[in-house]
Amino acid sequence: MQEKGTISIHTENIFPIIKKFLYSDHEIFLRELVSNAVDATQKIKRLATLGQYTGELGDITVEVAFDEKKKTITISDKGLGMTAEEIKKYINQIAFSGATEFVEKFKDAKDANEIIGKFGLGFYSAFMVAKNVEIHTLSYQDGAEPAIWTCDGSTEFEIKKGKKKERGTEIILHINEDSEEFLDKWKLQGILDKYCKFLPVPIKFGTKSESVEDGVDDKGDKKWKSIEVDNIINTTSPIWTKSPSDLKDEDYLAFYKSLYPMGEDPLFWIHLNVDYPFNLTGVLYFPKVKNEFELQRNKIKLFSRQVFITDEVKDIVPEFLMLLHGVIDSPDIPLNVSRSFLQADGNVKKINNYITKKVADKLSELFKKDRKAYEEKWNDIGLFVKYGMISEEKFYEKGKEFTLLKNTKNEYFTLDEYREKVKAVQTDKNEQTIFLYSTDLNKQDSFIDSANKKDYDVLVLDSPIDSHFIQHIETKIEKTQLKRVDADVVEKLIQKDSTYANLLTEDQSKSVKELFEKAINNKNYSVEIEGLSPEEMPVTITMEEWMRRMKDMAQTGGGPMSFYGSLPDSYKVAINGNHPVVDKILKADGEEAQLKLAKQAFDLSLLSQGLLTGKDLTAFVKRSVEMI
Repeated sequence: MQEKGTISIHTENIFPIIKKFLYSDHEIFLRELVSNAVDATQKIKRLATLGQYTGELGDITVEVAFDEKKKTITISDKGLGMTAEEIKKYINQIAFSGATEFVEKFKDAKDANEIIGKFGLGFYSAFMVAKNVEIHTLSYQDGAEPAIWTCDGSTEFEIKKGKKKERGTEIILHINEDSEEFLDKWKLQGILDKYCKFLPVPIKFGTKSESVEDGVDDKGDKKWKSIEVDNIINTTSPIWTKSPSDLKDEDYLAFYKSLYPMGEDPLFWIHLNVDYPFNLTGVLYFPKVKNEFELQRNKIKLFSRQVFITDEVKDIVPEFLMLLHGVIDSPDIPLNVSRSFLQADGNVKKINNYITKKVADKLSELFKKDRKAYEEKWNDIGLFVKYGMISEEKFYEKGKEFTLLKNTKNEYFTLDEYREKVKAVQTDKNEQTIFLYSTDLNKQDSFIDSANKKDYDVLVLDSPIDSHFIQHIETKIEKTQLKRVDADVVEKLIQKDSTYANLLTEDQSKSVKELFEKAINNKNYSVEIEGLSPEEMPVTITMEEWMRRMKDMAQTGGGPMSFYGSLPDSYKVAINGNHPVVDKILKADGEEAQLKLAKQAFDLSLLSQGLLTGKDLTAFVKRSVEMI
């Protein structure tokens, strides 16, 4: 048996395309070749189960080895093997069926993932790193002869009779000069750990040292010795392949630690297991999210039949659940080239909806089962639940039952519960129920105090996403508005029919306004005289709710709102015409004394909100000392 030939007259351009465009992704050659070896092994196991192969299976470990001196990497399996005819069919012909179309379609490809996998090119990813590839193989079929296929990366190949005596296939890559970085133990170990850690057939990569007991010493203490054992790099039965009833909490936690060794323990998890109308298994973990949601993405790993594909899962997992950690495994997710990028189709959408539903069901179950424990977790999970409420309509419908609002007294309420709680007291003259909220308990303490004096309740909404969450729930809950507690004086936040009259005359009000405008001397502060309770502060500085909210949303990616982020801050200065300090300012001896008192009252209000800094703060301190 000896034959030389050309793979296809139309494919002269294929290898240059592979080498040129796949350079950035060339480590995937190992994933492709090891995956092929595992597939061949799985098939021989299947044939043995069906009685179509009656020989001894024996040791079915797939082995990866390298020889730094010879500059080779070898992938060996004890799977089906191939005959010479099968090599021609599977390596030469199928790989390049439609080759003309391939060259035309991908000659302008920009990304590795547009190419590998198309037209059976997984095997040919070997040529990204090898100048020459050999296949030594022996089919499982009775009477089969061993065969050797060689190719130097051109379109020419050679098949001849081989010497292999054991069933299976051995692929030898003669590494090119540009790829000698792969002739390194730790480099190869890293790639195998990344892509092959959970393959269903044992993968051996060299040996490792282990300590074993070796009797006892003279004192009766255990002795140990070091022995070399096979370095099996994978766990063949990861937890997502098992039934939840066979697993304990410790199993889930141990698996989490194997994926994220530096991470804190997760709060809880969901075991996914569905086989209709699509096949999907996996485990999703809820990490402690808090405020670093941008840093937590790309923590879900996507597998296909236990082969790692990617941690870019945004097409499968709803955007808001990108904050979760864990694994998803599905042979039904359509993958194009390199098995790395997803093509949106019906199955992906169904999987997306299924995961959303499973997460919502789990949260609903936790809330109903033990509300107190759920409330204790809220600080950790609230961020992504709110994200889901904003971004996914189906999640909102379920989520409104278990989304919580926390007030300044650390009490928790669902949306409906909270509206009922404040409806009687916090409904204004226009029949709008007003939810007051704080974003900073320390800075807004005086405003919270004013609200509490009127028996108003104040929520705490201080996460990065709350400005968007507030905007969203206002559109969902009828006759309800949310106002930040420092967006105006408390009487204006919830306007009632009965208000305090301003006791100043028109001329006095005009004088006070002019005095404060002159003392402040800043066009970004507009002064208004208000009739407020004498117990309220003499000067209150606020930013209007809409402006503050637009600025907050701009800071967290507000899209069209980003325009407001660049506008200068503008404030309203409410002067309480009924406060004794205002009367004192009017009665002060001369304009200079009046301006000094007005400036002091204004600076005190700035100071209470942390707005007084730099030279203004220094001047305020000096002035205060003089006035004592």
